[in-house]
Amino acid sequence: EWHLPSKMMENTVFMSFTFYSTILILKMYVVAIITGQVRLRKKAFANPEDALRNGGLQYYREDPDVERNLISLLRAHRNDMENIFPFLFLGAVYSLLDPSPAVARIHFFIFCAGRIVHTIAYLLRLKAPTRSVAYSVAQLPCFSMALQILLATTPYW
Repeated sequence: EWHLPSKMMENTVFMSFTFYSTILILKMYVVAIITGQVRLRKKAFANPEDALRNGGLQYYREDPDVERNLISLLRAHRNDMENIFPFLFLGAVYSLLDPSPAVARIHFFIFCAGRIVHTIAYLLRLKAPTRSVAYSVAQLPCFSMALQILLATTPYW
């Protein structure tokens, strides 16, 4: 049986950060899986080797529905990389600053919820401004954490 080191388990802020970060990474994997499923469902493959493996070269083709869906998926994925990767750094460092566990959990939850809503808005093409509001809401805890990190580290520059 595998256990995290006890010191790490004592840092409830870091454990909360780990929980929400894992949810976000899994969400990114789900978006990648959906991308492959869209191509499989419509039998429209971008590579000849994929088409050959899934029925023949006639499926090495573009499909307008697939392309439209893939563009949304790729934009959602790229946006995730632009936002979740910085969150992973900020949240990890913020966890080391000994913040209030309740306040930290609120930061992590708001970011996670905002990113999930942002992805849903992309994939379901929800009406504006749903996606941009979700994006903006998710940025607030990141700016808060960045500011707190800067304030804590300013004496060391």
